[in-house]
Amino acid sequence: MALMSETPERPRVLICDDDAAIREGLVEVFERAGFSAYSAGDVAAMERQLAAKGADLIVLDLMMPGEDGLSACKRLSGKGRPPIIMLSALGDDADRIVGLEIGADDYLAKPCNPRELVARARAVLRRGRDAETGAAEAVRFAGFRLDIARRELHDPEGVVIPLSAGEFRLLRAFVERPQRVLSREQLLDFAFDNDADVFDRAVDVQVSRLRKKLERPGIEVIRTVRGEGYLFAVKPTA
Repeated sequence: MALMSETPERPRVLICDDDAAIREGLVEVFERAGFSAYSAGDVAAMERQLAAKGADLIVLDLMMPGEDGLSACKRLSGKGRPPIIMLSALGDDADRIVGLEIGADDYLAKPCNPRELVARARAVLRRGRDAETGAAEAVRFAGFRLDIARRELHDPEGVVIPLSAGEFRLLRAFVERPQRVLSREQLLDFAFDNDADVFDRAVDVQVSRLRKKLERPGIEVIRTVRGEGYLFAVKPTA
């Protein structure tokens, strides 16, 4: 499956929504904003488009016939897939948290301002580029190996542990600032560009997901410091 390109001249955005009017409108909005945009009406068509054309970003509707957006996002989450912005008519905090829990990189409630969606898309792509700029080749901690350039986490047995883009940014923020307490506000700034729409509860969700992937008997990699934030409790080495 063709996924992310190294340095696309026009970022490729794939819009997956079962509403043809929404698809056509967003394709036009993104094209005017300098993207190369195309669309699919369901998850199966989206995957065919990914295989044929690749994508640098997916805008994925939550509620669709057949496989829904949450299921598709969870299945695609991890190594090698493009970042995903989830769209949903369900806009309360619980739904936003679920979207982040299953690996979405951002979440917007419908109806959304098209300019805001484009701005979010650029921010998601920028964060991905910034995470790779000037990155060390690899960092080791507690038996794990984080390949920053390749955005891969290997467990002590060498198995790749899938990370969403948000989990990768969060882990990188921790390994670059080990053995010091980081508040939720600092983590928002370091890992999410202090995005006003990513809130404290979402940081807790991302930390919880990451902590589960780093669990090892007798070793606490990420420690909660009550009332202050989180501490990366081990010392990374090159």
